[in-house]
Amino acid sequence: MGDLDGDTFDEYSYLIYDDTLIRRARHAVVENQRTLRATKALQAGDLATFSRLVSASGVSLAYDFEVTGLELDTLVTTALQQPGVLGARMTGAGFGGCAIAIVAKDAVAAVQAAVGQRYREVVGYDADFYVAEVADGAHKLADK
Repeated sequence: MGDLDGDTFDEYSYLIYDDTLIRRARHAVVENQRTLRATKALQAGDLATFSRLVSASGVSLAYDFEVTGLELDTLVTTALQQPGVLGARMTGAGFGGCAIAIVAKDAVAAVQAAVGQRYREVVGYDADFYVAEVADGAHKLADK
């Protein structure tokens, strides 16, 4: 995974001859590199870098891969404008799915209220919100 980097892609992208295909391929190549960098950031406990990479991924999904729409763009762009939000992007299959935001714990209620209000103004109906917290992930439970 990630054998082709962005610089090499840019060097050879002139061979594609199609703007849409170039954007789609660029997203895939750069997303692979972003994922590798995000893994390192998480391993280092660098939430700020990880969050920026999450947001960059979302921008690429919106502009290069074009799999978002009014609903997702409203959620993500509004979230990113709120104090306490470190990063945000769409997730899932796109075209109206879900968005995630990395939010400081003490800002969750305010972010939810602001994003919810803006979403209703732009989209015309309420958004649903689910608050999740980071956990240790899947692991073997101790034997009884």
